Amino acid sequence: MRLLHLGNVMMDLVLAVPALPERGGDVLATDTRSAPGGGFNVMAAAARQGLPVTYAGAHGSGPFGDRARTALRAEGIDVLLAPRTGRDTGFVVCLVDAEGERTFVTSPGAEATLTLDDLTELQPAAGDLVYVSGYSLLYEPNRAALTAWLPRLDPAVTVIVDPGPLVRDIPAAALESLLARADWWSCNAREAALLTGTDDPSAAAHAVQSRLKRGSALVRTGPDGCLLHHDGAFGAVPGFAVRAVDLNGAGDAHTGVFMAALARGLTPADAARRANAAAALAVTAAGPATAPDARTLDEFLGRR
Repeated sequence: MRLLHLGNVMMDLVLAVPALPERGGDVLATDTRSAPGGGFNVMAAAARQGLPVTYAGAHGSGPFGDRARTALRAEGIDVLLAPRTGRDTGFVVCLVDAEGERTFVTSPGAEATLTLDDLTELQPAAGDLVYVSGYSLLYEPNRAALTAWLPRLDPAVTVIVDPGPLVRDIPAAALESLLARADWWSCNAREAALLTGTDDPSAAAHAVQSRLKRGSALVRTGPDGCLLHHDGAFGAVPGFAVRAVDLNGAGDAHTGVFMAALARGLTPADAARRANAAAALAVTAAGPATAPDARTLDEFLGRR
């Protein structure tokens, strides 16, 4: 049993600034850091729980691609495809102002060039998990490849979809294809509201569930935990109170650990509780890829 990740690994360039500059202006950053981001955070979270993970997305041959592959391999994650020649992995510039508000600018790279031929090497077996990110559906090559490939999957393969914050920008036909094949639709409350037009998380979870053809809905509600709509039952799975340091990466930690727990055979409710604990631990440390390993998570849950 393994996780095949079809999303995008990019480089995050994070700059802390006192405030965003006015148009045509300039500002000095007070802190700067760079690290692999995007799908890397989800994969690292799952791999730290002991789930075998393969990155099946595209990646570049330049310095950003080199850093991404080094980080993936350091987490024990297999890289399926060869680097794209002549094109580097893309990057995201994230400006964090003094109030913690984040502003993003994305420069796509090789990760936006996935093709159907790239996916022919993938032969998921029954019980494997396939992760799809809504970000991939924003890139025409990836969108064409994934919407052609996903319907051909064995029904015994579990597909987890995370639509991402730009869910409203996904073309309607592509979005419907994800809703049709997803076994789990995992998103936060804001994304659920964007998809359904309702701000109430419970109502949004019901609305998401009504659009799924075969799957179940999970809506993350921050420190409160998450909502599960599965097998005709609906309920809240409480979160864990912690002192938050950095909220970045909490959702990725949640999704990665949830998938790993499902792969271990936990019930969805128990998997969600474990994922809630992982997200809580993740926000107690600075940085995006702060999901705990299995031992740390077990110890945390053992004290609760």
